[in-house]
Amino acid sequence: MSFGDEIVTPVQPYQATKAYVCPGCTAPIEAGTGHVVVVPELAPDLRRHWHRGCWHKEQRRRHGVMRRSAASSP
Repeated sequence: MSFGDEIVTPVQPYQATKAYVCPGCTAPIEAGTGHVVVVPELAPDLRRHWHRGCWHKEQRRRHGVMRRSAASSP
């Protein structure tokens, strides 16, 4: 199910005053840890806080982007 585009907002460590649980890895995002907030345009109540790396991995999973390793380059 699609909820439109997502608005992704970076949160700097000094702005992170609360702890959250990352939906990508289910590990905590402690206060003082930089991360991103992802808000679906059509469902703002589904706002989630993600580790930056987990969000990038989720984007690759959703969009099927595969990285080529240096060994597989022509």
